[in-house]
Amino acid sequence: MIISLKKIILIVLIAFAAPLHAQQLTRILFVFDASNSMNGKWEGATKIEHARRIFSETINQLEGIPNLEVALRVYGHQSPITPTFQDCNDTKLEVPFGPNNFAAVKGFIQTVECKGTTPIARSLELSADDFPDANSRNIIILITDGLEACDEFPCESARKLKEKGINVTPFVVGLGIDLEYLKNFECIGRVYEANTLQSFENVMNSVIFDALMATSVQINLNDIHGKPTETNVTVFLYEAGTKNLKYTFMHTLNVKNNPDTIVVIDPKLKYDVVVNTLPKVEVKGISIIKGTHNIIPADCPQGKLQVRIKGPTKTENVNVRVMQNGQSVTLNVQSVNDLQNYIVGTYDLEILTLPRLYFDDVKINQSDFTYIDIPGSGILKYTASKAIVGQIFLVKEGQKDEWVCDIDPSKLTDQFYLQPGFYKLVYRIKSTVSTDYTATKPFQIMSGENTLINL
Repeated sequence: MIISLKKIILIVLIAFAAPLHAQQLTRILFVFDASNSMNGKWEGATKIEHARRIFSETINQLEGIPNLEVALRVYGHQSPITPTFQDCNDTKLEVPFGPNNFAAVKGFIQTVECKGTTPIARSLELSADDFPDANSRNIIILITDGLEACDEFPCESARKLKEKGINVTPFVVGLGIDLEYLKNFECIGRVYEANTLQSFENVMNSVIFDALMATSVQINLNDIHGKPTETNVTVFLYEAGTKNLKYTFMHTLNVKNNPDTIVVIDPKLKYDVVVNTLPKVEVKGISIIKGTHNIIPADCPQGKLQVRIKGPTKTENVNVRVMQNGQSVTLNVQSVNDLQNYIVGTYDLEILTLPRLYFDDVKINQSDFTYIDIPGSGILKYTASKAIVGQIFLVKEGQKDEWVCDIDPSKLTDQFYLQPGFYKLVYRIKSTVSTDYTATKPFQIMSGENTLINL
């Protein structure tokens, strides 16, 4: 079965060269468990003896595959474990990546002695530096017979690999590990159970085939010119026609400024893609073709909106309500001076100052900054000797007075942040029972200035 695997891979690589990345360099880093537990007996020999044979046969099948490099990191082989000591730094890149190092990888495994502990998380984290760059398809195959022994978290290490820009596809092969224990590795990548010698041989075939023939997906968030330049938004993949969320990704551009490649998507399902822009973009009924590189396009052209306060002001704590043009539903509320991306289009703004400011037909253009400038506020401070009821109005020449806000009758003093302009306060003492006691107090507000009224 192993002998036929190489033939199958080569045939498929030749037949489907372009979609299967035949022109892109693939690097496979084997992370090999040489801890003391590998000396344990398993089906008539030690685990390390079986692993040496099957691992060597696997490497033989990889020789001659185009655009492929391998490397070997080993842990647990340098420091013997004792009842009082375990060396959690016992992990080392023994054979670095290179074009013709298959013999070196096999040779090291044939002579390695199993001595120490099981620092899986440490090995995974350090493996980020084992890859020369992030431009190739980088794959990690972890072969282990035990769980993490150094109180670290493999899941955290897998996250750090991503943070370092190393786009890896981890595969975990568990030798004789109970399936329940193997679930601890599901956060790292694809897990394969090898609880018998025959299943170990079969699993290694499956892992190599899956690694080299992996289905991959690239989500293109296209700008107005159809180029995939948009990024840094969350993308949800739902099972098509349902609310069953299958995958969540923070969209990323790689070091070449192309959409990052995703290799963990199940090709058996159809998907509805939701891009969480403002407003959100949906692409429904997407099929993934197994064994190829799939591109999912989504038109997400964006520009930035910022509302700015120009000149002196008494407060910058102002919110802006954003709606799609002609719609009353609130799309977003952003703060003054914040930059926010929106899909290219036309929007209406309600700026929650006193009084409210309205801007209709605000254009958002591709990659442009749209600025809305408003004047800074001043402060009205009033003091009354007795409780009053009253309202503040904006006075505009030639127009009807515009209500701004009510006075709180339980307060003898209060303050309001108001936009510059001419106002009047209409009020009466709360305890009076006649409209004859109505009074009007005109005042002016200037940006950054205090206006004091004694009633």
